[in-house]
Amino acid sequence: MSDYQYIEVSVEDGIGHVSLNRPKVLNALNRTMIREIVTVFDDFDQREDVKVIVLTGKGRAFAAGADIDEMADDDAIRMELLNQFKDWDRMNMIKKPIIGAVQGFALGGGFELALSCDLLFAAEDAKFGFPEINIGVMPGAGGTQRLTRLMGKTKALEWLWSGEMMPGKEALQYGVVNRLIAPELLNEQTFQFARNVASKPALSVRLIKEAVEKAEDYTLAEGMQFERKNFYLLFASEDQKEGMKAFQEKRKPSFKGR
Repeated sequence: MSDYQYIEVSVEDGIGHVSLNRPKVLNALNRTMIREIVTVFDDFDQREDVKVIVLTGKGRAFAAGADIDEMADDDAIRMELLNQFKDWDRMNMIKKPIIGAVQGFALGGGFELALSCDLLFAAEDAKFGFPEINIGVMPGAGGTQRLTRLMGKTKALEWLWSGEMMPGKEALQYGVVNRLIAPELLNEQTFQFARNVASKPALSVRLIKEAVEKAEDYTLAEGMQFERKNFYLLFASEDQKEGMKAFQEKRKPSFKGR
């Protein structure tokens, strides 16, 4: 696989692994780094040998925020012309499951990147936050929207206005993360879960993700109709036939992703 400037990439056991690799600056996110991440996500989304994507950070932090040096002298017109968040928008188009593992800090853009994952596992000492208000700006890559959907309006405002860091226990309490894990076991347990998901029928995984995402935007009735169509669609798959036949024959199914 091609080398990248700011990330490390590997594939093993059906898992595409992307690791943020700017540890000297706590994996601060610059535009090139985000573009590299999304380029690899796009590639993994098309590859038959990749069933699940795992995102981690090297060193003491997942990602401590955006690279302020890169944007400090920008103005509104330059931001508009750059279309600053176009690569972030591409992340929303990924069909395969994305699991994030957070150690240390996930702040600002790093927190937004974590929230872009479908599931989030975190070390017990992880800390999350949006300190943008302390430098005169605000989240711009979905932070206000995703945090509010998870925590509710008043709690989200508390963290967004204060700029303070949220401890892992509170992140777990409000559904920001799925699991808190001892730091030394974080990667092991994240990849163990990812391998479990990778063993499932890929079309079911994909259509479940699609239906759950619609639940945030649709009415209950609309969401149920969408879910039903995806349910019917899976009966056109080889994996549905294999899965039900294996159940009847009391054996382990052999899924092909078709």
